Amino acid sequence: MTEHTVRKFDADLRILTNEISTMGRLAQSQIADAIDAMSKHNVRLAQQVRAADAEIDALQREIESKSVDIIARRQPVAGDLRAIVGALRIVTDLERIGDIAVNIAKRTEALSNARWPKGIKIRLRKMVKLTIEQLSRVLDSYARLDATQAVDVWRKDKKIDALNVAIFHHLLTDMLDDASNISFGTQLIFSAKNVERVGDHATNIAESVYYIVHGSVIPGERPKADQV
Repeated sequence: MTEHTVRKFDADLRILTNEISTMGRLAQSQIADAIDAMSKHNVRLAQQVRAADAEIDALQREIESKSVDIIARRQPVAGDLRAIVGALRIVTDLERIGDIAVNIAKRTEALSNARWPKGIKIRLRKMVKLTIEQLSRVLDSYARLDATQAVDVWRKDKKIDALNVAIFHHLLTDMLDDASNISFGTQLIFSAKNVERVGDHATNIAESVYYIVHGSVIPGERPKADQV
């Protein structure tokens, strides 16, 4: 590329990065609101979460379109091409996080005003807080192309897995003690699993950041602690 073309490419990439950051903030807000709606049985908030998913989908389409246009106009190679490919991977994960938020929001009506097992709200909120922190940190690592921080996020995903396992066993015990808790407990198990999947997508993003920076996968096996 000529110096002029490089400057243009860098400007295009900054626009993509800013739009991905916007999409990431929306995804974080969606997950937090979905869990808040479920725990407080706030049907109106759950409906807002479902409606807002269209904004995330629209951002995904816009970013994908711009990425294809950049490839066509700039014909990037090597690290520049990895930056575009990595961006496309990241927006796919963020769009799926938005879908997960919608899935959680849909359970709000199904959960009605049933009794929550003691301590589950606290554990679930702790899990959500950690998941959102992971997502925030990995998006920051993308904005700064900080592969070291991305790897740290990748390694800490097992903490989310461990919380999911704890919630699963807690709810299973509650259902075995009282069969009337089975329907409600099952919904909560699926909701916690959805939050754990958000952590997996944050880990995917960490791998994309590492790929953009180094052009390879993160060495070693992905840390997991989700055996139930």
